[in-house]
Amino acid sequence: MNIRIGFGYDMHRLQEGRELWIGGVKIDYPKGLYGHSDADVLIHAICDGLLGAANLRDIGHNFPDNDDDYKDIDSKILLARTVALLHGKGFTIGNIDATICAEEPKLNPYIPEIQKKMSSILDIELDNVSIKATTSERMGFVGRKEGITAYAVVLIQKQ
Repeated sequence: MNIRIGFGYDMHRLQEGRELWIGGVKIDYPKGLYGHSDADVLIHAICDGLLGAANLRDIGHNFPDNDDDYKDIDSKILLARTVALLHGKGFTIGNIDATICAEEPKLNPYIPEIQKKMSSILDIELDNVSIKATTSERMGFVGRKEGITAYAVVLIQKQ
């Protein structure tokens, strides 16, 4: 059995007039994340981790931000396409461990819904999707409420 670990990271700045989507779930907050797609920072980090583990480069290579096909795209679609790319190389997903770093809004109430959404798209058991939320203790751009970051570690395997 071939087991691989991947690491993903993403960040986006907060902006007025955008919806806030994290982990495929709409979050009630007056600002959203700015990006070419819906800027779902958690999904982007998970995609990067999965793509890297399978040696498929990164999200920008596979879904470039200069391609109008991805303009304002729902990141759940990008994640589903990432899963298809992995399956195409014979990989299955073992588990995901991810952390979202945001000063605001408080994300803990949304975590169960995010876990269910990720479990469904990734086609893995809910118990294999760990999502955590933290702050940056008011330090840096996250602490100043200018943006949100996400980190993901993934395990994939090929039989």
